[in-house]
Amino acid sequence: MVPELARTIGDTLSELALRPGNAREMQDLRDALRLYQNNRPAWVHGILGAVRQPFSSSAKTTSSVLPELGEMELVGNETVEHRILASRLALRLLDFASWELNDLRLRIQTLEGMPELSRLDLFRPEVIAQHLVEQWTLAGLPQSAWLLGQDTIHKNMAAWMLEIYHATNAFLIERGVMAEIDLRPLVRRTPSAVKAGTTAAEGAARIGSGSAGDGNSGTAPLTAPTRSGWSGNAVQEETRMQTATTPLARVRMRAQGVLGHLKQMLMSRVEGFDQPHARQASPQLEHAMNRLQQQAEVEIREGTRHSEAGFARTQVDQALQELRQRTSVLKKAASSSAEKATIEIVALMFQSILAEDRIAPQIRVWFARLQMPVLRVAVAEPEFFSSLEHPARQLIDRMGSCALGFDVTVEGDVLETEIKRVVQVIEQYPETGRRVFQLVYEEFDKFLSRFFAEQGSVARAVSLAQQLEQKETMTVQYTIEMRTMLDGMPVRDEIREFLFRIWAEVLAIAAMKNGPQHAQTLLFKQAAADLVWSASAKPNRSDRSRVIAALPRQLQLLRQGMTLLGLDLAAQDAQLKMINAIMADAFMSKTDAIPLEKIEAMARRLTNLEDYLSEQEVGDFPLDADSLVTMIGIDSVHIEVIADGGSQPTDAMCAWARELQPGSWFNLDHNGKISHVQFAWCSERKQLHLFATADGRSFLIQMRRLAAYLQAGLLVPTEEEALTVRATRDALAKLDANPERLFG
Repeated sequence: MVPELARTIGDTLSELALRPGNAREMQDLRDALRLYQNNRPAWVHGILGAVRQPFSSSAKTTSSVLPELGEMELVGNETVEHRILASRLALRLLDFASWELNDLRLRIQTLEGMPELSRLDLFRPEVIAQHLVEQWTLAGLPQSAWLLGQDTIHKNMAAWMLEIYHATNAFLIERGVMAEIDLRPLVRRTPSAVKAGTTAAEGAARIGSGSAGDGNSGTAPLTAPTRSGWSGNAVQEETRMQTATTPLARVRMRAQGVLGHLKQMLMSRVEGFDQPHARQASPQLEHAMNRLQQQAEVEIREGTRHSEAGFARTQVDQALQELRQRTSVLKKAASSSAEKATIEIVALMFQSILAEDRIAPQIRVWFARLQMPVLRVAVAEPEFFSSLEHPARQLIDRMGSCALGFDVTVEGDVLETEIKRVVQVIEQYPETGRRVFQLVYEEFDKFLSRFFAEQGSVARAVSLAQQLEQKETMTVQYTIEMRTMLDGMPVRDEIREFLFRIWAEVLAIAAMKNGPQHAQTLLFKQAAADLVWSASAKPNRSDRSRVIAALPRQLQLLRQGMTLLGLDLAAQDAQLKMINAIMADAFMSKTDAIPLEKIEAMARRLTNLEDYLSEQEVGDFPLDADSLVTMIGIDSVHIEVIADGGSQPTDAMCAWARELQPGSWFNLDHNGKISHVQFAWCSERKQLHLFATADGRSFLIQMRRLAAYLQAGLLVPTEEEALTVRATRDALAKLDANPERLFG
């Protein structure tokens, strides 16, 4: 597995290195590829050694991913970043294979007679993930190379671990280890719950004995919770799990639980459904799907259904009837119980989607046309029923989350047109399956990143937000660079503060408005170097004469810059008075002067300062809407800024905030007023987020405050459950009530 993963990563990096781009990016990619090729054997050898000796010193290091309270210590940024990488990988593995892992955990616990898997057990996703990341670092590979291959690592490891868990479960079942899963080991009661359970049991015993004395039969014995029905004790376990995890993780756990329930039902009722590998549809079913697809294409061309005019609600009913008819035809053509079950479940899911009244009828009809393409994928890839990451699910969920409230927020038919295009592309390539879903999902995601940011008042708000972040980011970076340049120079503290707190922002605004190489911007940059020289010691008469001659022009430039910044005349006069006083003191100073060559070097660096700016995150910055709008010149009457402040959010909440997707709907409780808002835009650095309402208002909020609102319940997702998960839950309810319909 590991050597194959290493080869796949190498192929990915090779492909990236061949893609066109700017010279710097291409060189970085080539360097990453060369470094990986040189160090790949060491990484593979390190992983194999770590997993073969899990209780060695390497494993001891791995355990640091789960530190005990008594072992807390300060850790470096690099260690934290590595743990984040490992956590992301572990979460992907858990999302993809949690049900198989839960089964395996219970079987191992039963087999070895222990309450829980060891913290160093290789079956734990966090342990294997930590081994991969740790050995990557020990092999001398940089984090940047990992990030380039991260998608490949996640995808391949998830598939392999699912296969490993499944194969291990099958191995244990063959040897008689828990063929039927008992959920009692999952239930961990608190002392009060144990006491309450004991009291209830004693009461039941007394009632049972009393009933027997009366000649009545005893009560039926309580049974342990099983997968077919959770008892009240299992509810306690669910509560415990919910209070110990983040909201995002709880949503995923609930969704994975729905898929796990479906998978367990199918494996227990449908012969051959537990095959982990892709399979082909039978010739009869393939022929029936092709015939129905061709028939639909003819009807579309002839205009007998789905006309280009607005869709009426009656056409949803017509689509529902057609869906049932197709399902009947396909089930008759199916040659196995697995195919019949797949056809029925996909049909039930799309019936649920068609019944979703919160989605406009015309959008639901387009969704209905995905039944056949989704069925093809589901027949070929059983993973569709067990993975939240399947591209077919992701696409439908993404379109569904945006379509809720579609009829009141979208200007024109842009979103409907894009959904129509997506469906038609998928229909044109019926044999492509998973790949076409992945392609159009990525295209739809890119469309959304532009679409919401270009709608009316939202577009104006986005323009403002982009300029705010650009300006603040450049201000911070200019400040950092000027601190570096002045390090070691004999410059008065007052001049340093002026440059860092005022002039860095002047340079940022000038560069943002006019460009970093505009004549006015270059004058402001030169003014910074001239100020440093003018305010330094001037024991030489010729230097003093030069300062006096240049002073009027210099003060004029400083005033122009402060005017651009929005400072009033009183504030400008105070700063210029301070600078004049320092220059006068410089004339009398006996300290060493700053060499002119240093000033010239500083001026040259300032001229091309943008070449030295780093790409590191600058964190949150203070938002002052009124003054910034004055500087930028945009009317902000419909923009409300929710500035930083309030409670300190947890890292988990910040991670949740970073994963929000444009198009999702929320209820925002701000200053006592509830607004139904749609997440419309996120800045490139994910520091600013914009939420829009149907009446044209926008809320601009920073990352940390957004996480705090999520944590406090002031920003609540309208729908925590994705469209396909909700449809799967509805399908399960129907199948639980009438399981015979799977094969009928």
